[in-house]
Amino acid sequence: MTRAIQIAAVGGPEQLQLVDVKVGDPGPGEIRIRHHACGLNYIDVYHRTGLYPLKLPHGIGMEGAGVIEAVGEGVTHLKAGDRAAYASNPPGSYCEARVMPAKTVCKLPDGIAFDTAAAMMLKGLTVQYLLKKTQPQGGIAAGDFLLWHAAAGGVGLIACQWAKAMGLKLIATAGSAEKCQLALDHGAAFAIDYRKENFVERVKAITGGQGVKVVYDSVGKDTFDGSLDCLRPFGLMASFGNASGPVPPFAPGLLGPKGSLYLTRATLFTHIATREATQAMADDLFAVVQSGAVKIRIDQRYPLAEAAQAHRDLEARKTTGSSVLLP
Repeated sequence: MTRAIQIAAVGGPEQLQLVDVKVGDPGPGEIRIRHHACGLNYIDVYHRTGLYPLKLPHGIGMEGAGVIEAVGEGVTHLKAGDRAAYASNPPGSYCEARVMPAKTVCKLPDGIAFDTAAAMMLKGLTVQYLLKKTQPQGGIAAGDFLLWHAAAGGVGLIACQWAKAMGLKLIATAGSAEKCQLALDHGAAFAIDYRKENFVERVKAITGGQGVKVVYDSVGKDTFDGSLDCLRPFGLMASFGNASGPVPPFAPGLLGPKGSLYLTRATLFTHIATREATQAMADDLFAVVQSGAVKIRIDQRYPLAEAAQAHRDLEARKTTGSSVLLP
């Protein structure tokens, strides 16, 4: 038996219940991992509230790090005793141990701590596919401007550093002067406090009226329209989250007069659909972290039993950087 956080009904943080569950042996293509740390992400809120429905009761949590206890038939890239980390479906990482598919679990380099790994896998792989694979027409190159919303969060602070390492000029938005300074301290070229400033006007001023080549937006409803107005002709709107709520339906014809814009709704799990793709992306992430160009900032640590409080803090925008749960 092991302890795990599950939801039996959708709703608020109070639905997160600590329960005892049985963990068996891994089947073909599976591993059993004992967690040393579990990651906290906004997608966990979407699962808890039912925005992304699960068959209930169900565990939640999409990333973790720990030690492999057993491997099933056909698993060759991991063995018992290996340090490992993952971002993966199905949800269920808020637990002491679990059996799960092996294909998106990666061997963790010795130089990366378990809590760092749990804080960076989903977030870091998200930044990797966005900056490296979700690019506007003609790509992005050193010196180009891009706009990144919610830049003081776990994903955003990784993006600020990685964009700087690529020579990009990242314009960050955040909800306070302190959060803006945090983004600047982590490599953002400019920061906009969206509570006090019109981010569209500031982006136009920063870019000399041209706009940015690409907007990376995890906020959703509250920033979508303004984000389109920040783009230069043929620019790309990359929507990858709904922190303020889903974007309402809109007429695609709006993209034409705004500059023949491109729009994508991206998701990590399309990119890590195969073992080979997952490993290649993870290798890129591990390399940039081990080089020191990207440092993983963990500002909140919670015991596993306090997952509900972690969700309250996340939704109230009280958190900065990454958060982890400790079994």
